[in-house]
Amino acid sequence: MNIQKSYQWVLWIVLLSMPYWITPLGGYTDLATRLLVIGLAAMATNLLIGHTGVMSFGHAAYFGLGAYATGLILKYVMPGTPAAFLVGIVVGTLGGMLIGYLIVRLRGIYFALATIAFGQVFYFIAFRWNSVTGGDNGLRGFQRLPIDLGFMKFDITSSLAFYYVVLTVLAVCAYAMATILRSPFGHTLQAIRENERRAQFLSIPVNRHIWIAYTISCFFVSVAGSLYALLNNFASPHDLYWTQSGDFVLMAVIGGMRSFWGPLLGAAIFVVAQDYLSGVTQDWMFFIGMIFVLVVLLLPRGIAGLIQRRTR
Repeated sequence: MNIQKSYQWVLWIVLLSMPYWITPLGGYTDLATRLLVIGLAAMATNLLIGHTGVMSFGHAAYFGLGAYATGLILKYVMPGTPAAFLVGIVVGTLGGMLIGYLIVRLRGIYFALATIAFGQVFYFIAFRWNSVTGGDNGLRGFQRLPIDLGFMKFDITSSLAFYYVVLTVLAVCAYAMATILRSPFGHTLQAIRENERRAQFLSIPVNRHIWIAYTISCFFVSVAGSLYALLNNFASPHDLYWTQSGDFVLMAVIGGMRSFWGPLLGAAIFVVAQDYLSGVTQDWMFFIGMIFVLVVLLLPRGIAGLIQRRTR
């Protein structure tokens, strides 16, 4: 336990100091922020996949809904960053709650395919509704603005300030997810993951628990989507596409699905590799795929699993 706490302290020290050491290594502050945002989305996806045992390839839908709702509020309704951020979270969460209710009785590959199908519906709406969403060109014409608290104004337009805002949100979300997983509800989700039929024999309402877990997971991925729109001052149809969901799953597998912080580690590897390799070759996804194959073959529990095994 002490060793695990030591690793967590090291992790937070690395995250707190990242803007200052990533630039000398050839990176930039917005890259560090993108790592945190995508890492949060991967952790949210893993809350359902790794800790509940339900496969979903549709979480990009709620990631994109959060991004588009935030951008649309800033562009068409009111130039208020906190309000737009909250609306993005609400829209994405309600979308996940509705879709989850419709598909919660499905299992296995049928559940995964249903998540893809519903996710593609949102993608085609964003892709075709040119007058509102910008279509294939994405939603532009908005930007994050300083937060006016009345007695003071907090400027988040700079990359460094926004990084620490995102880090604060990540810390709050991580604490909330950890609290959920340590609760009786979280232990019930793990029981469903290990043996759903036995959980049913114990009179656990499995469908209800999966629906609640799906909604909670969509809430956190919507938070990430809203932050992503504020980071880029842009929302793209790709944020809704099913391949983005596949990336979240891939990050969770690389980092370790049974580990709480594993998806964040997988996201760091994916985002940094993507940023570097895409500037070297157009076939950068080939190398990401090779990393994924090697992890699946050699490290079934991911990189975080390897670290835990070395620790023991």
